[in-house]
Amino acid sequence: MDFKSVLDLILDTDDVTVGGGSASALAGAKACGLIGMVCKLSTKKDFGIDADKQLEYAKELEEIRDKLLKGVVEDANAYGVIRDAYKLPKETDEEKEARKKAIANAGVVGATSPMNNAKLCRRVYEIGNELNGNTNPNCQSDLDIGIELAKIGTNGCILNIEANLPLVKDEEKIKEFNESVETLRIN
Repeated sequence: MDFKSVLDLILDTDDVTVGGGSASALAGAKACGLIGMVCKLSTKKDFGIDADKQLEYAKELEEIRDKLLKGVVEDANAYGVIRDAYKLPKETDEEKEARKKAIANAGVVGATSPMNNAKLCRRVYEIGNELNGNTNPNCQSDLDIGIELAKIGTNGCILNIEANLPLVKDEEKIKEFNESVETLRIN
């Protein structure tokens, strides 16, 4: 599935293919755009962070944005892996066992995508906070909105990690996901 298709599905209330994980990654990507714009509008004068550093942040945010846009698609595809695992036959004991394993593996896929996106969104949130009070004051509302979108993106991705955890049976993976959730969550 490509980004345009995923974006259309995020906006389609009749389609359940794309959900909160993709929407959360998209919120993080939009945060990158807003905060990066603020950086670029803060280079003509020193507001506390010099122009070169503002441009470094803007470049990093552009790179994160591109990763998050790919993450929107990856999250939608991860849902497909889960959906397909549940569609596997379950008539014989062998089929039931294969389906059970496929669902557990799909749970790992389903939790990994939002975990990766949450890490990216969390970095955007951190950059926004580092810039707060050190950018063009005429752009403060844009910076504030970018920070809030990064927070929503992070916490929304965490909700998707937690939603997929009951499918995961590998204790090491469960521990890894739970540790990530604790370090990434923004209160």
